[in-house]
Amino acid sequence: MATTSTSGVNLNDVIASSGVSSGNAANKKSLSGTNDNSTLGKDAFLQLLVTQMQHQNPLDPQDNGEFVAQLAQFSSLEGITSLNESVTNITSAMASSQALQASSLVGRSVIVQNTKAVVDTAESFNAQFVVPQAINEAKVTVTDKDGNTVKTIELGEQKAGYADFIWDGTNAKGEKVEPGTYTFTATTTVDGKSVQMNTLLPAKVTSVSFNTTGEMVLNLAGVGKVSLSDVQTIGI
Repeated sequence: MATTSTSGVNLNDVIASSGVSSGNAANKKSLSGTNDNSTLGKDAFLQLLVTQMQHQNPLDPQDNGEFVAQLAQFSSLEGITSLNESVTNITSAMASSQALQASSLVGRSVIVQNTKAVVDTAESFNAQFVVPQAINEAKVTVTDKDGNTVKTIELGEQKAGYADFIWDGTNAKGEKVEPGTYTFTATTTVDGKSVQMNTLLPAKVTSVSFNTTGEMVLNLAGVGKVSLSDVQTIGI
């Protein structure tokens, strides 16, 4: 029986003769079973390997070492494909978990670094400010939406760390003021100069969204949008 095959046929020769190239998208689709025009899938790789075996010269078969190497390549390709599928599943699960977490935050109170807060003056307003070093005195000035000073809370000596303060919702005359958005400014005096300290105020989550990088963004009443990573504490 006459043999038309030649010896030394390798996978590259088969790929070249099969018409699977960057300019032949139709063959890529039929061999790989996908619409990806840039890479060969595992099915196409296996088909090419089988084609190579079918066209080898039986009198001069393919070298065992080369055949084992190609089988190893196929095994690696199979493993990478499975890994990609696993990563995709994990990503989908994380997205679902984030969505569930987001829905549970709506309506809850969080603590963020900010100077403004929506205050229901019928109740006491509890907040904190950051003391960078031990100080002899501290005060928190409360101003309304028009910038008018409502009350100044004297707090005296403070240690480095977090200091608490409470506003009872009254003005300097002890009268209850209207609920609304108020600004809280914590200051101290260092070397004869007034220094402003960061305030940590509560705010209610009104909605949650995700930015282009997939990070969760909270929309806070009276504050606006802040990243979840900027939240200091999540309360009830």
